Amino acid sequence: MSKELAAALETLEQEKGISKEIVIDALEAALVSAYKRNYGTSQNVEVNFDEDTGTITVNQVKEVVEDVYDSQLEISLTEARERNKAYEVGDKIKFEVTPRNFGRIAAQTAKQVIMQRMREAERSIIYNEYIAYEDDLMTGTVERQDSKFIYINLGKVEAVLSKRDQIENETYATHDRIKVYVSNVENSTKGPQVFVSRTHPNLIKRLFEQEVPEIYDGIVEIVSIAREAGDRAKIAVSSRDENVDPVGTCVGPRGSRVQAIVNELNGENMDIVEWDKDPSVYIKNALNPAQVIDVQFDEDQHSCVIVVPDYQLSLAIGKRGQNVRLAAKLTGFKIDIKSESDMEALAKEAEELKDDSFFNALNDDSEEAVQQADALADADTLFS
Repeated sequence: MSKELAAALETLEQEKGISKEIVIDALEAALVSAYKRNYGTSQNVEVNFDEDTGTITVNQVKEVVEDVYDSQLEISLTEARERNKAYEVGDKIKFEVTPRNFGRIAAQTAKQVIMQRMREAERSIIYNEYIAYEDDLMTGTVERQDSKFIYINLGKVEAVLSKRDQIENETYATHDRIKVYVSNVENSTKGPQVFVSRTHPNLIKRLFEQEVPEIYDGIVEIVSIAREAGDRAKIAVSSRDENVDPVGTCVGPRGSRVQAIVNELNGENMDIVEWDKDPSVYIKNALNPAQVIDVQFDEDQHSCVIVVPDYQLSLAIGKRGQNVRLAAKLTGFKIDIKSESDMEALAKEAEELKDDSFFNALNDDSEEAVQQADALADADTLFS
């Protein structure tokens, strides 16, 4: 059996890449536990495996002491020197105590250790393989689903697609092939766990990298993505080459490139806009297809008021506020949309207030105006 074990360790190292030394260390530790468990001893023992001969020996280890208090763990200096005069207090002496039938126990233990190490090694190999795909795109096959997850076969591992990572209007049938974004890979006690998503904004980024060579090569860059999965997304792009139109490059001839991504996402609309270092230009682009007359910034609040023509107000806001909401996510600014007539009315009202003699006096700290303001504040029916 022992020679077979040595040969098995060699095969394990060559075919599975599992270090022989690691397995031997684990085997020796497991055999110590097996010996103590089967022979009910409190001895201090160690197990040695000889790689050349394949033999396994169990040794009891005793410490040399002046006075013996525990004969299972200690040996007197006098007795030790009867064996070898060179022994001193504190030395360790080994006595072979290998039981006759220990080979059977060793075989069972070795099998368990090797199987455990093989499982651990396979898990490690799979984890290392799939951790390389984290934050990347993979194609898998729908295997099954339950109330919480859809399980996607990615080859060597079954990934999970949670409810929140599923596009609301999509249906997934068994054996369907779908592209997923690998959002997280964990090495748990049950083995590698791969979590994938169809709603993550980076899914769109990876799809564009596949469809648009200029993005993959770094000529065109995706600066920002705002997405409401399954419905609509806005993508801001810029070009490192002034001769390359970033929007046209992403759209492709007759819209072929962006259409491939829309088809992959089952009709999710894509608005591709050009990023600009000037925030006002960038925000105007982000609100496409609406036309913008003016952008007024409030730097302290990192917000802005957008002025649009009256007939463009609903288009700028979008269905259920989606267009302005996505534009705000894309640019990072809080955006308030006003129609041109609303802004004119506000400007007219401000002008009238400016011309009001009462407010002019109040601004000048006129005593009469202050008294009038106090009287208004004290009036019982003012806010009734």
